[in-house]
Amino acid sequence: MKSRLPIRLALVALLVGCLWSGWLVQTHLSGWASVLDRAETVLLDLRILINGPRKVIDDVVIVAVDDETVAGTGSYPLGQDNLALLIDKIRQAGARALAIDILLTGNAGDGGSEKLATALGTLPAVIAAAGQFTVEQSGGSYLPKPDKVLNPLPSLRTEAATGLVNVSTDTGGTPRHIPLVFATRDGPVPSFVLSATGRYLGSDPTLTRDAVRLRDRLQPLDFAWHLPLNYYGPGETFRTLSAQSIFDGSFAAGALNGRLVLVGATATGVGDRFGTPFDQILPGVEVLATGIANLLDGSALVRNSMIRRIDAVVSVSIMLIALSAVIFLPLAQATILYLLLVGVWLVVITFAYGQGYWFNGALPVAASLPPLVMIAIVREVFDRRQTSRFAVANEALSRFQAPGLARRIAEDPGFLLRPVEQDVAILFIDLAGYTGLTERLGPGGTRDVLKAFHTLVVNETARHHGVVLDFMGDGAMIGFGIPDARPRDASDACLCVFDLVAAVQDWIASSDLGDDLSNVRVGGHYGPVVLSRLGHETQQQIAATGDCVNVASRLMETGKAFEASVALSATLISSAERCTLDPPRLESVDIRGRRQNIQIALWTSRQAAALRSGVRNGRDPTAAHSEP
Repeated sequence: MKSRLPIRLALVALLVGCLWSGWLVQTHLSGWASVLDRAETVLLDLRILINGPRKVIDDVVIVAVDDETVAGTGSYPLGQDNLALLIDKIRQAGARALAIDILLTGNAGDGGSEKLATALGTLPAVIAAAGQFTVEQSGGSYLPKPDKVLNPLPSLRTEAATGLVNVSTDTGGTPRHIPLVFATRDGPVPSFVLSATGRYLGSDPTLTRDAVRLRDRLQPLDFAWHLPLNYYGPGETFRTLSAQSIFDGSFAAGALNGRLVLVGATATGVGDRFGTPFDQILPGVEVLATGIANLLDGSALVRNSMIRRIDAVVSVSIMLIALSAVIFLPLAQATILYLLLVGVWLVVITFAYGQGYWFNGALPVAASLPPLVMIAIVREVFDRRQTSRFAVANEALSRFQAPGLARRIAEDPGFLLRPVEQDVAILFIDLAGYTGLTERLGPGGTRDVLKAFHTLVVNETARHHGVVLDFMGDGAMIGFGIPDARPRDASDACLCVFDLVAAVQDWIASSDLGDDLSNVRVGGHYGPVVLSRLGHETQQQIAATGDCVNVASRLMETGKAFEASVALSATLISSAERCTLDPPRLESVDIRGRRQNIQIALWTSRQAAALRSGVRNGRDPTAAHSEP
């Protein structure tokens, strides 16, 4: 059903929708964490899986302290002397820079620290520090502020740079960003990823307002210099060598030449693990390697203020279009349009992810769905009330119009705004002796008699597929073929005539009205009429006009002159192809106001009642019969 909400209700719905979506959009634009983040990460993971793994650059190589290394060295963590030896061998293999994802906070006590410091001094190197947070921070709109920093030994920090290895995870524990800067008590401290990238490039990256400059290239960043991670694939997507293969020299020649080498723990039960879209137990060193590679190859996801503004515009637009559709379109069409809009957006952002852009998939749905459901419920309630009112109005209208006409007007408000000409059978009926009856019974009694008579007329007419067009005191005007013409309209009219006569006579006899009501008169004709709306623009009625109506009315009076109860035109009888009648009397008469006379068939009330009785009992099928 199509309907429109009142303008005030529509405006209130739009206002509520704007307030709701505005609040969500503002939260998104400010970068604060919200309940939408979990839904967005699910949609993001779907996009990642749809696009599949990507090829990783070979500039970054991971040297893993794995189970083989622990077994070969006999201990974990590696002693600082073993780590110093590992660094020397990595240098000898031609590595350009080194990043160690191992916390070196303890003193070896055997001179190992001095050896390690000396080894670190031979390469551009960065060693890990870690921030400790007593209060969990979420979202990316802030500069991370650790309460405490676990730094490497001072002797090591003099030979190598440091960087914090902390990452920013979503509510499911998946790293989504790497903060490039941390606000510590001693001032800003770069992240491990940023420091390692600078060591490899030979120049420190510089931060702009919303990007990081890497030599002559700008990499867009999210709020507070957070780098959105763009994963390459599952574990060991990066070229990974066992540290034991470095110790015993079994690795491929040239594997480390000119590369940035990350040293990190992957042995069973040690080191950190994170769940990612491709791998549920990805070692932390590979997460850091992902961030470094994203900076080096420029493939980090772009999710800056411009992307977020586009998310906001799309979300508000979908909300407004969806609400407008529910207000002005049928609910089914509005629902299809909304699903189409959301579906198109999801397809667009899936394609955009493949190009390195992180648009939000959850925000447009969250910004539009609650207001949409709200207005849909309001619309449904409103439509139900309108339907109920429509049904009541239609029922009330049907009391003033024939039910068939009332239904047509309700379904088609423009019905008969332009007049229509069609062939129709018209009957007029009235009671003989009505004037004396009204004098004897008075207004109240007369009304009861008329109500019973009109009820009888309506029932018989409806049974023969006709409509009562008008009541005129003790008379009625009946039409067959209104509003739509049927092949058997003339036949139905003829059969209705004799049923009416018989029914009225039975009613007169059963109601003791025979002293006043002596007879019933019926006149009928068949021909073209004009169906139209007559009256004022604000008060109209459906009317049938034309010669056919005038003739039928005159025939009712003409029958009286011949002491007949029924007077039907020969045209009506000949048009009744499904009903064969053998009139007892035929006359050619002049009709007042008409130039040509007309041939009519006449029946007295007794003949009419007997004829109908014969048809009903099957005694005289040649006199009158109807085809099924």
